[in-house]
Amino acid sequence: MSDSALAVRHASRVLKAVRGELRTSLAPHVAKSWDRCLTEYGMVPDGARATAVLEPSQLRERQQRMGELLGVARAEMESLYEQISGSGYAVILADADATILHTITDPTLKREFRHAGLWLGALWDERHEGTNGIGTAVAEHAPVTVHRDEHFMGYNVTLSCSGAPILDARGGLLGVLDASSANSSDTRLIQRHTMALVTMSANLISRFHFLREFPDAYILRFHSRPEFVGLLHEALIAVAGDGTILAVNESAMAQLGHPDRSRLVGRPIESVFQFAFSTLQQRAANDPRTIWPIREVEHGRRFFALVRSREQAGARAADGGPRSATLISLGQEGGGRRHVGSDPSMLHNLNCAQQLFGKRVPILLQGATGTGKEAFARVLHNASAWAGKPFVAVNCGAIPESLIESELFGYTRGAFTDADRHGRPGKILQSSGGTLFLDEIGDMPLTLQTRLLRVIEEFEIVPLGGDQSITVDLHVISASHRDIRQMVQDGDFREDLYYRLNGITLQLPLLRERADRAELIETLLREESDDAAPVSIQPDALHALLNYHWPGNIRQLRNVLRTAAALCQDNTIRISNLPQELLDAAAKGVPAPPVARELPIALTPNAAESCCRTPLDTAEHAALLRELERNRWNITHTADALGVSRNTLYRKIRKHQIPLAE
Repeated sequence: MSDSALAVRHASRVLKAVRGELRTSLAPHVAKSWDRCLTEYGMVPDGARATAVLEPSQLRERQQRMGELLGVARAEMESLYEQISGSGYAVILADADATILHTITDPTLKREFRHAGLWLGALWDERHEGTNGIGTAVAEHAPVTVHRDEHFMGYNVTLSCSGAPILDARGGLLGVLDASSANSSDTRLIQRHTMALVTMSANLISRFHFLREFPDAYILRFHSRPEFVGLLHEALIAVAGDGTILAVNESAMAQLGHPDRSRLVGRPIESVFQFAFSTLQQRAANDPRTIWPIREVEHGRRFFALVRSREQAGARAADGGPRSATLISLGQEGGGRRHVGSDPSMLHNLNCAQQLFGKRVPILLQGATGTGKEAFARVLHNASAWAGKPFVAVNCGAIPESLIESELFGYTRGAFTDADRHGRPGKILQSSGGTLFLDEIGDMPLTLQTRLLRVIEEFEIVPLGGDQSITVDLHVISASHRDIRQMVQDGDFREDLYYRLNGITLQLPLLRERADRAELIETLLREESDDAAPVSIQPDALHALLNYHWPGNIRQLRNVLRTAAALCQDNTIRISNLPQELLDAAAKGVPAPPVARELPIALTPNAAESCCRTPLDTAEHAALLRELERNRWNITHTADALGVSRNTLYRKIRKHQIPLAE
C-alpha cells in the first residue's frame, strides 16, 4: 500500500473513532488527544507536514530560560541514552510549550529524525503536530506513550514516542523528557520498558529541582522502606523555619494518600507526623545522616526518614547532577559499619584493611554476591582521613562495554558526536581525593585494563578526546565475586594490573560461615523496627534462620527479615512468617556448615600489622621469582621482561632476600 493510501486509511480511522463510528481499543490519552486535535484545534489527520521551527535567537532564549535545569537535564539525558543506545531511539528534551531544546541522537539516524521534524527549535505541541509523546505529555500532564498509528497526523505514523513530564515542587510543568524512534517496530513490552526508563529519568530531574528550589528550607526525605530513603522514589517535603510545609513532591502525596497538595501545603509538619518540629531541627543539626523511624498522624503508618538542614541545602545535589543526589541510603550511610559485625574473620579483615588503606595501599575484596563488599568498602572510606571526600562506586559488570571507557575516564568537549558540549568528568576524576570503588573488576575489558593500570601507576588521567593529562589523587578498592588470580592464569585478567590492585586480598566470608549471624539478625531487625514497637523473634524461628544455608548471603537475610517483620502479628516473628525454603530446611533438620570461629591465621600480639604488609611483598616476591626462573636467572633478560633497569632489579632482589647463584 502506498504512503498516500496509508494516510487516507489512517485519516478515515481517526475520524470514525472520534465520531464514535468505530469500535476501538484506543488508550484513553490517545482518544482524548484525537478529540482535541479534531474538534478543538480543527486539525485534519491527512494534512501535509509543516514543521514549525523557532529562530535560533528564540531557541537560545528558551534554553536560557530553563537555566541550570537544562544542564542537569542534559546530564540525565546522556545517562538515559546510554541505556537505550543502539535501539534506534533519540532522547529529546522539550520545554513546557513542547519546544525541542536538546536532543541526543545516533549520528547515523540524524537525517531520519530531521526528516521526521524532530530537531532543535521544532514545536511539538498538539496544535502543531497532533497527538505525540511530547505534546500529549504536556496536555495530559502525565507520562504517555504514542505508538505509530496512535499519532493523529498520518505523516507521524512511523514514530513511536514515550514522553514524561518534568514537574516542579508545586506540580507545575517544567518540561518533557522524551524517547522517540523515527521508524519503530518495537513490541508493547519494549515500549513499556522505554517508558519506565524515561519516567525514571524525568523524576530524577524533578527531584533534583525540588532539592535546589528551597535553599532555606528543611527537607524531610522519607519512604515506607528504609533502603529507598535517599533514592529515586523517596518522598520529599520542604519545611519552613517555622515548621510550616512549603511543598511536597508526587511521591509524598502518594505515600501519604493525599492526591491534592492543598491538603498538605501550609500545614504544620506536626499535624502530619508524630514528632515535634524541634525534633526535626535537632535531627538536622546533630544527626542528618542517620535514618530514623517516624509515624504519620492520620493512620499511624510507619516511615523511615532523613532530614536535610537549611545549611546543607543543595550541597548534595550540587555535586554533579540528579544521580549524585541519589547516593544516600541505609546501606551507604553508616548502616554498613554495623554489618561488619563481630565475626573474627571480618574483624581481622577490617583491622588489616584499615591499616593498609590509610597508607594508600589498594585493597582487593573477594566474596560471593551479597556478602557486603560495597558496604565493607564504605566502612573503610568512612574511617579514612578522606571520609569527607567522594566515595565513587563503579560496577564494571553493569556498564556496557562500549560505554565503560567514557564512564571511567570521561571525555572532553567534542570528543564524539552528541557528547555534552562541555565535556564530562569520568568516575576516576570524580573520585580524586576520595575513594574509587571498582566493583566486579573482573568484568572489565582487557583493553581498558591497560588504561586503568597506567592511571594507577602514574596518578594521571587523560579524558577521551583530550591530550592533556590531569593529576588525580587515588585511593582504590576493587572487588569481585570471581577468582581474579585464576583469571590471571587463564589470561582473562592482566597480571600487572592484578598486582597493582592486590595490595592485600581480603576474602569476605559467606553468611553461613560467620560466627555473628545472631548479631546480624538482631541488627537488621532493629533497623526494621522503631523504638515504640520493636520486633522480636521466637526461638524456633531464630533457630531456622541460624541454620539456613543463605545462598544470597546478607542481602537475602535482609529481605527475609523485612518480609517477616511486615507479615508478623504482635511485632513477633514466628516460624510461620518465614519463606518456604527456610521451613523446608528446618523440617529436614539440615544444619548449616560448621562455623570457623578462629582467625584464619594465628597472630602474635604485634603480628597484625606485619601480616597486613605481607601480601604486596609476597606478590612482588613471587613475580620476581617467576620471571627469574622463566629467564633462567639471566639478570639482563629478566630486567627487560619486567621493564626495569638492572640496578632496580638487583635492588628488588636484595629487598626480598632472593639468593643468586654464585
